[in-house]
Amino acid sequence: MLKGVNSGQVRSGLIIVDKPQGWTSHDVVGRLRRLAGTRKVGHAGTLDPMATGVLVVGINKATRLLTYIVGTSKTYDATIRLGQSTITDDAEGEVTSETIAAAVTDEEIMAAVAALTGDILQVPSSVSAIKVAGERSYARVRAGGEVNLPARPVTVSRFEVHDIRREHGGKLRDVDVTVECSSGTYIRALARDVGAALGVGGHLTALRRTSVGPYSVEQASTLEQLAGDLALLELNDAARALFPVRELSTEEAENISHGRRISASGVPSADGDPVPVAAFAPDGELIGLLADKADTARALLVFAPGNERA
Repeated sequence: MLKGVNSGQVRSGLIIVDKPQGWTSHDVVGRLRRLAGTRKVGHAGTLDPMATGVLVVGINKATRLLTYIVGTSKTYDATIRLGQSTITDDAEGEVTSETIAAAVTDEEIMAAVAALTGDILQVPSSVSAIKVAGERSYARVRAGGEVNLPARPVTVSRFEVHDIRREHGGKLRDVDVTVECSSGTYIRALARDVGAALGVGGHLTALRRTSVGPYSVEQASTLEQLAGDLALLELNDAARALFPVRELSTEEAENISHGRRISASGVPSADGDPVPVAAFAPDGELIGLLADKADTARALLVFAPGNERA
């Protein structure tokens, strides 16, 4: 853990932030740039301003790991409100339709949730950041335009209902859930689709991300805490948590550092794609990420030795 602010001694690594409600992910990055005293800061996976929870932020060299973190699975706690649809599929948008949901049974809710579990095709929320003809989808919607996004395959490995209760005199039903899902899954869209399946509409009223890949909310620090103690998961430790590990010999480390191939790591591929492997020198320093191709391993990226901000 690094004490103090803007000391100029902040190394490379990840910061697991517990993002507060009302902040954009960009706001958080800006705050951490000031705290860490470096411009080289980025995040892995946007959280909407309404959402709270785990936002993984990379500092200096660790920003190069973020592209691999974005693709990891995520876990969320959420509340779905049945009986109202909104333009944004969450509580921040204006209500576009209301239907009394009093007659919807617990069993029907459970069945609708079950139907959206597993490998599904999901139409992203129209106010997502997906680009349509070079323009963000949400920008088109907020300008009054029409957006029809194509469905895309996602995996919802867990969609668990914890509580179902009546609100507003029983006219609305709130459903507390936990969702574990693949990257690219929109929880707002799940809320929308549960409501649509039940014929009453639905939207998200609360969302908290509790994990991103191997990083959980229990590891996260608030911005207030980070202002005093900049809790940094060092680059080497971050890589060991994210990837299979290969300990290199001195000769192998030298070869990888100069762009030469070495023998294959032997890590099985995932869905036909090679799995990145974190390669460490004999002194324990991260050399880079490797990927197997046939009987050799090549460098996906190499970290420049000695230059902390490279």
